[in-house]
Amino acid sequence: MNRGPSKYGKMIFTFFWVYIIFGGCTEPFSPDIPFSDSLLVVDATITNELKNHEVFLSRSTQGDEEPDLESNATVRIVDDSQQQFSFTETETGTYVSDVMFGAEPNRSYRLLITTASGREYASSPAVLPPQTTEIADVYAERTTTESGLDGMGIFVNSFDPTGNSIYYKYEYEETYKIIAPRWVPFGFAIINENPLIVDVRSRQGQRICFASEESNTIILTNTSGVGEDRVTDFNIRFINRDDYIISHRYSVLVKQFVLSREAFEFYEKLQDFSGVESLFSDSQPGFIVGNIFPQDSGNDRVVGIFEVSSVSEKRLFFNYSDFFPGEDLPPFVDDCPPGSTSAPESEELLRLIRANTISFSNFNQNPSPGQGRWFVQPRVCGDCTALGTEAIPDFWEE
Repeated sequence: MNRGPSKYGKMIFTFFWVYIIFGGCTEPFSPDIPFSDSLLVVDATITNELKNHEVFLSRSTQGDEEPDLESNATVRIVDDSQQQFSFTETETGTYVSDVMFGAEPNRSYRLLITTASGREYASSPAVLPPQTTEIADVYAERTTTESGLDGMGIFVNSFDPTGNSIYYKYEYEETYKIIAPRWVPFGFAIINENPLIVDVRSRQGQRICFASEESNTIILTNTSGVGEDRVTDFNIRFINRDDYIISHRYSVLVKQFVLSREAFEFYEKLQDFSGVESLFSDSQPGFIVGNIFPQDSGNDRVVGIFEVSSVSEKRLFFNYSDFFPGEDLPPFVDDCPPGSTSAPESEELLRLIRANTISFSNFNQNPSPGQGRWFVQPRVCGDCTALGTEAIPDFWEE
């Protein structure tokens, strides 16, 4: 299944259209843009982690359409000793290195791309920033925002005694436990369709699930111009206390990337375009120049950057009761009223079961005329797999 462009690829694509529409002008306009050649959008990062690295390629498209994924390209990374790492397209637009490798100190790396049409692109040499710091601490704290919202803040501390890191980017992946609020140990079973026979059978699962989501914003900080290279109590995430994802147990894996100044400035400009207020400010910056360029005489531009960074990570767990003892849980994604609908055996019931939009709620002991033997409810109220998976993550701790 095609997963679409990467999160940074989508941001870069959004920036491209802001640039086209506003064009650095103080008076925004929306022209009908006649261009014959779309731009290559590149999202490419390698780190010092020993793993299979990924490169994401797409093409800008007309208007507000989703970007086209760039298929059948040849992607390589070459270091200054001419060691070559080839990438294979595993999904449309997603290229994964054939072998596991990690960026090494005192080596420079270049990204080389040849598209299916034969156009060639290459990055400037990029080097691994010094890995002289790691995340010292990730902690959670109940906090109130400036606008008065109550919730949980996720904070990071880091320190580089050598003062060499300076430029930081953060990403996170959060995982949370989901408990179906009106789960019962019974579920519908279609015994026969013609004639229609529906029954209720006992079941064991679908009560406790887990779901994960990755950060989708650019999170940056830097220590340039301050006394020491120290990141202190930096807030990378705020979760409203009414968000159901913290209802039971929550975990977050925080990654800290040390960037080059060039990469930091690229993401900083991209970040400026990610807020609505910046899209309609009085003046817009010009085209964001990355470090990837066409290798022929063409004048086309590439949107994106080839980044080499060092990374460290830490994981955090907490329970809702740790910070909200005795308080009501956050509202669930559905009100889940108890036994509000009684379903007769009908083609409509069969359709709803097939569509997996309802779950069994309770037995109707005294059905009124026109009612059925059971009460039904939205699937999400009694089946946690509507929101997540029953597989317990390998890293999970209770």
